[in-house]
Amino acid sequence: MKIEGKQRLWDEYQKEIADDHYYFARSCIRQNFFPGSEIAFLRILKNYLHKDVYDDPHQTTCTGIAYHSALIPFETTRAVVARQFSLMNQAGYENFVPSCVTSFGVYSEVIETWHHFPETLEQARQQLYEATGRKFSCPENLVHTSDIIYKYRMEIARQSRYKLINRNTGEPLKVVEHIGCHYAKMFPKKGVGGAEFPSVLSGMIEAWGGAVIDYPERRHCCGFGFRNYIIKENRGYSLSNSKLKFDSMEPYKPDFIVANCPGCTYFLDRWQYVIAETTGKTYGAEGYGIPVLTYEEMAGLVLGMDPWDLGMQLHQVSVESLLDKINIQYDPAKKYSGYMNENIGIPEKPDFLKI
Repeated sequence: MKIEGKQRLWDEYQKEIADDHYYFARSCIRQNFFPGSEIAFLRILKNYLHKDVYDDPHQTTCTGIAYHSALIPFETTRAVVARQFSLMNQAGYENFVPSCVTSFGVYSEVIETWHHFPETLEQARQQLYEATGRKFSCPENLVHTSDIIYKYRMEIARQSRYKLINRNTGEPLKVVEHIGCHYAKMFPKKGVGGAEFPSVLSGMIEAWGGAVIDYPERRHCCGFGFRNYIIKENRGYSLSNSKLKFDSMEPYKPDFIVANCPGCTYFLDRWQYVIAETTGKTYGAEGYGIPVLTYEEMAGLVLGMDPWDLGMQLHQVSVESLLDKINIQYDPAKKYSGYMNENIGIPEKPDFLKI
């Protein structure tokens, strides 16, 4: 294929990402799984990129988990999304940036539905007005928070204090990137690179000095699947999907995993503990497992943020081995110190997975 033809194909997978003035929509589960990541995102945008971003305390869940678990109807989700957009309008913003990829998928699905079936848009307007007295208009630009970090990856690289380089070998760290299904697979043209060539995370990794591992199950789902996990009897499906990925990436000896979905990050981290404690099998070097990072944590480390301020002590798989490879300075004594330097308690040591 001619280079010009390749360029045209790649151009089809690009997306418009607004330059500034973002209305930030938090994730209900990320605040519990990795609470430091959303704070890191706001710090990066405000303090390093000098962008205007509004963190609205009046927003609610997008209903994504309940919707995809078949607990509430799509009409309810539409009305909640309409309220979120009304809050954005009220705050004077046009660029809507959700933190969760499930939310990103929900907002994209609702907007696409309104576009193709205009009568549902009028239904949502009527429902919202009758319930709250509010009106709304759709955002001019809808992107995921990882899109913003991707857009400014080179500026972050220019301000970086660390590179994704192994200080002992001088070689790029080997990184597994995992793209959330609701980012790239539901509406492929909504994500950078689409479902075939998603580059939102690989672009960050390469810009910051790392090397991306291409392994057989690279695009396989983590297994979350909502009903796969929420229904206790189904959790084996979730676990087996993650194990398939771990077994596939293991021969490539990754230094860490990074994901842009809260569920993916959570399960790729937590399932390593479950596998170790139930089977004795550990991944990564010397039984410590493969550290799993959010993209904000990865960006924060590159910029020189304290790993404990980023909340990395909440990971099931310890991150110290990765910090040491990059030569990031940290105080081990402060790992389990809270926001006011109080001791938050040291977790019980697992039987097999080292911490």
